[in-house]
Amino acid sequence: SPGSAMASAGGPDSERPHPKPFLIGVSGGTASGKSTVCEKIMELLGQNEVEQRQRKVLILSQDSFYKVLTAEQQAKALKGQYNFDHPDAFDNDLMHSTLKNIVEGKTVEVPTYDFVTHSRLAETTVVYPADVVLFEGILVFYNQDIRDMFHLRLFVDTDSDVRLSRRVLRDMKRGRDLEQILTQYTTFVKPAFEEFCLPTKKYADVIIPRGVDNMVAINLIVQHIQDILNGDICKWQRGAMNGHGRPYKRPFPEPTESSSVLAAGKRSHLESSSRPH
Repeated sequence: SPGSAMASAGGPDSERPHPKPFLIGVSGGTASGKSTVCEKIMELLGQNEVEQRQRKVLILSQDSFYKVLTAEQQAKALKGQYNFDHPDAFDNDLMHSTLKNIVEGKTVEVPTYDFVTHSRLAETTVVYPADVVLFEGILVFYNQDIRDMFHLRLFVDTDSDVRLSRRVLRDMKRGRDLEQILTQYTTFVKPAFEEFCLPTKKYADVIIPRGVDNMVAINLIVQHIQDILNGDICKWQRGAMNGHGRPYKRPFPEPTESSSVLAAGKRSHLESSSRPH
């Protein structure tokens, strides 16, 4: 079931070993441009049209891991009175177990969340092993167990007025009432951003001002990813110390013929859902 811990799918793909992926966390406030930055990174890596099982870079969203709401919570959500921006709104155990399996190079199933009915759908998205995984969301750095799994942490830092105007336009296109959008923003979105999301900016390795408009930063990140895929960077360190007082380094797997070169001019990513963030 989609609510269970996601295990490796059977079949020939699970039998052959796959290099463990380089996991990148991408955070930032609502409508900061997190998914747009991820899509631009994927596009520049030439991965947007690669067949799903062959892709070397993929994008996942924290929004897929919203908790299943009770009837009372669903009623609140439909009136714009449920706080989707609070850490408790996410199924952190499922998110952690899914990411853990992804880092171990397993094929996983990711839940599908429907924001019209505010419920988790029966069907799931199968995610095959990749070389680079971009995981984006407003609170991907909030939980320490999840935060420590990322090999690179990016924070998209976009002006709050720009984010609000984008949010309003996006929600109105989805048929939502302007007054409800602004009430929800001032009641839940802005306070939660200041209390839970913004403090996690200090955990970022790279802060990207202006989001996708900052092509200098994005090109630097893309070059870094290409260096890793090509095996030019064999080790990285988070700064954690092991028991012997030395920095603990995680070796990146030796490049293979299939993982060392990205197919130029091709692309692919998981379809962006109609998400609140």
